[in-house]
Amino acid sequence: MGAIALPLTVADLVEEYERKVAEADRVVSQFKDTVTALDAAATVQGIYVERVAPRDSVCAEAIRRNLLLSGWRAVYRRLMIDHLASASDKRRFEKDLASPPPLTVENAKATFGDYLIRPRFHILRGLAEVFCALDPAYKSHSKVRVGKKGLPKRVILGNWSSLHGGYGRDRFKDMVNALAAVRGQAPLDWLEVLDIEDQHRAGADAVMNGRPLVRSHFDGREPDEFTAPDRGLTVRKFANGNVHVFFDAAALLSINRGLAEFYGDVLPDAEPEGVKPSASTAVSKDLQFYWSPPEVAEAALDFAGVPTPRDYRGNPPVWRVLEPSCGDGRILDGVRARGHHALGIEYHPGRASEARRKGHAVVCTNFLEQPPAPEFDAVVMNPPFYGRHYLKHVNHALRFLKPRGTLVAILPATARYDHGELQGEWRDLPVASFADAGTNVPTTMIKMRAE
Repeated sequence: MGAIALPLTVADLVEEYERKVAEADRVVSQFKDTVTALDAAATVQGIYVERVAPRDSVCAEAIRRNLLLSGWRAVYRRLMIDHLASASDKRRFEKDLASPPPLTVENAKATFGDYLIRPRFHILRGLAEVFCALDPAYKSHSKVRVGKKGLPKRVILGNWSSLHGGYGRDRFKDMVNALAAVRGQAPLDWLEVLDIEDQHRAGADAVMNGRPLVRSHFDGREPDEFTAPDRGLTVRKFANGNVHVFFDAAALLSINRGLAEFYGDVLPDAEPEGVKPSASTAVSKDLQFYWSPPEVAEAALDFAGVPTPRDYRGNPPVWRVLEPSCGDGRILDGVRARGHHALGIEYHPGRASEARRKGHAVVCTNFLEQPPAPEFDAVVMNPPFYGRHYLKHVNHALRFLKPRGTLVAILPATARYDHGELQGEWRDLPVASFADAGTNVPTTMIKMRAE
């Protein structure tokens, strides 16, 4: 009885890659010797007519390049990243393959390690990214909460063109694969969504390996309709190139539960039923501190139009910027890096001390009790997310702006898609922007100007 073959590890794949790279020159030399022998075998008395095979068509560098690309794809497949990564991460990987780094165990860990450490996070992030791009309802905690009847039972996709192209089909594939990952299903096979016309020519039911791939229903009227078996989806195709994708009850529940799990069992931006917002200046529940990641802080400062040195040929004007509820000063860091003066206000003494140790000017007090002074060119803030507590912070902060000054507030997406109590220019942040700070709550930004 033969020994059981153990699955290859990443180290095994890297070892095979390195061994074949080392053999590239020898393999090319061997190939050229074979071509020479082939030429000799095709002549009589060495009288040359024409070359039978191209001797110089292969070089060691091309082999090493191919091995590098093949090795990275082998690692990608071995770790089943296709089952874990979001659609945007998969596209980024394909782009990075144009010029991949050296294939080492350390580089493989750096590239894919987090998918293995936090597989569920990446699966759920992929679900949130896809569905938040389809409909704003999926950004709403109030609608995502399990038991609520708020999620749409269908989505509309445009540009559903040929079988192998069309933006709508790409979005459909991303959506099905995100849902499949959450439900533990295999990624989508494009044969499952044969074009209606191709399907019709092939017969009402195309079959592969003994099972239907697409069940179509033709009744002589638009729209044509087909279902993706085991996916919980029905697709109706219209003459204008749009398709409507309907979810059955099980698929909708999977979406609902997946998003609720990702956003968190405790929804800090969704108040309990029947609870009225407080009008007091009480500090928010548990202080609700989620520090601003660097990418978020930079996005907020850009949205507010806070100048950077590269925006001017000479010296840029120096702004005064206020960060209420500044925590340990993450936004203040960005303001200082742009060469401006900043003031922070923070209730928590420990975090205020951290910001001061970095050299920031910070007043340790409850921002809501601070008398307003219209002295600032901009207010850039990440107020507490709990309930509608952010409203008091934003409305109070507006009173600190100079005339025509700009306020940018980082808020839970519910502020935009559910509450609707603030008016301004909105810009949504990427899914899981605050994951490193401890929450996956969907977030957005609003820009407002003082009168």
